[in-house]
Amino acid sequence: MKPELFCRAADVAFGRLSRRDFIGRAAALGVGGAMANTMIADAVLAAGPMKGGTIRMGLQGGSTTDSIDPALVTNQVGLMVTRMWGEPLVELSDGGGLEGKVAESFEGSSDASVWTFRIRQGITFSNGKTVTAEDVAQSLIRHSGEESKSGALGIMRSVTNVRADGNDVIVELDGPNADLPYLMADYHLIIQPGGGMDDPAAAIGTGPYVLKDVEMGVRFVAEKNPNHWGDFGNADTLEVIVINDNTARVAALRSGQVDMIDRVPPRTAGLVASSPGITVHTTAGPGHYVFIMHCNTAPFDNNDLRLALKHGINRQEMVEKILSGYGSVGNDTPINSSYPLYTEFEQREYDPDKARFHMEKSGHDGPVLLRTSENSFPGAPDAAALFQQSCAGAGINIEIKREPNDGYWTEVWNKQPFSTSYWGGRPTQDQMFTTAYLSSADWNDTRFFNDTFDQLLFAARAEIDVAKRTQMYADMGTILRDEGGLICPMFNDFVDATSDRISGWVDGSAGFALMNSYAPHRMWVTG
Repeated sequence: MKPELFCRAADVAFGRLSRRDFIGRAAALGVGGAMANTMIADAVLAAGPMKGGTIRMGLQGGSTTDSIDPALVTNQVGLMVTRMWGEPLVELSDGGGLEGKVAESFEGSSDASVWTFRIRQGITFSNGKTVTAEDVAQSLIRHSGEESKSGALGIMRSVTNVRADGNDVIVELDGPNADLPYLMADYHLIIQPGGGMDDPAAAIGTGPYVLKDVEMGVRFVAEKNPNHWGDFGNADTLEVIVINDNTARVAALRSGQVDMIDRVPPRTAGLVASSPGITVHTTAGPGHYVFIMHCNTAPFDNNDLRLALKHGINRQEMVEKILSGYGSVGNDTPINSSYPLYTEFEQREYDPDKARFHMEKSGHDGPVLLRTSENSFPGAPDAAALFQQSCAGAGINIEIKREPNDGYWTEVWNKQPFSTSYWGGRPTQDQMFTTAYLSSADWNDTRFFNDTFDQLLFAARAEIDVAKRTQMYADMGTILRDEGGLICPMFNDFVDATSDRISGWVDGSAGFALMNSYAPHRMWVTG
């Protein structure tokens, strides 16, 4: 290999040469683009993180009605901002396991019904206050109880007691749950002084950054927390700019206004990838784009009508036309092969005859109103139009109402009976089911209430036989598929993009988009 190129790759890593210029020189020497990019990646890793500078993000999903109370976070912008200033007890590692954050270790009782979290010593909140086990206990308690509006309420309902004991926090459950530590990685469960009881939106936490400027739905600026306990966060300043329009978000990246964006429109991802100085990153995972029906609200309280709509959607067409292949076909459950105890079901296909049969059996006559917005998922209005067309082939009339982007997550999602939405998925089946499908879940956005499903979920938590537990999850999936209010036509890949002004991207990060929303922390400015 040409020695000159190794030197020039190092120049890219240290920001002395642009990626575009390096690839041009490599091509002139007969080295292909793939090899050139590999050389750059190797040089970046060898150089290691660089400190300083500003990383700017253009993100979709924020609105003026949002809150920075972690209990109330519902979208990517809120998640990213919360990651800046706060941390949970534990977090997902790149391999899908767990690593300590505020907790340095954890251990369960022999029957997994009591869990002990050892709190990391010597760490402080951004206001200078030392973190105590009591702060942690109160943080968990705030997300519990029927008065709570937290998105984590569903997973906290199985917790019967939380108490501080020296440097430990003891979490007692109403039954065994081997997945409890994974539940503690929920992004709502940020550790706050006094649990955040007095001022939950104060944005005081143990994260690597401190919020300095907040314009809800517009812009957020955070600066490095000099007292953060770990070596996490390379840039001095992080800036989030809310850009809900897809075209504008891509244009901001191309023009250099921002350094990274989420939700690159799949249909234009190839074009974006060919832009000078831009890299598109694709990550498969449990995220899914969906249509949700409230099972307790007419006309969706009739299962035949729900089945009619499920048979009336063309999933393969939607994956091809909405995701442009950046994803996979769904099957009306929230679980896919990214989960460890996944069972494959017979694929439900577009069947206008079955759709017509179930609609006639339901007795419903007239249109069905579907609400949508580009803010729910990229291409959602187009997906709604495809759904409308495929159902028309079965004689089913879907009426589409396009809602404003701003306020969609507070005024439409989880309030209106039929709408487009998305889920980022969760690390385990128990967490996904508990968060969104358990009868008592606060985020039960399909209003699905099924005693058999609930009983299976509780039993699975205590089942140590893997084969039996897998079958229980399969049975729950079947119940959701055949009786639930979820229409899941597709699992989306996360399609993000970064400029060559920053480096350090890691492929395969578990969780959410943009490296589980830690990309701005783990990447660094190179030029």
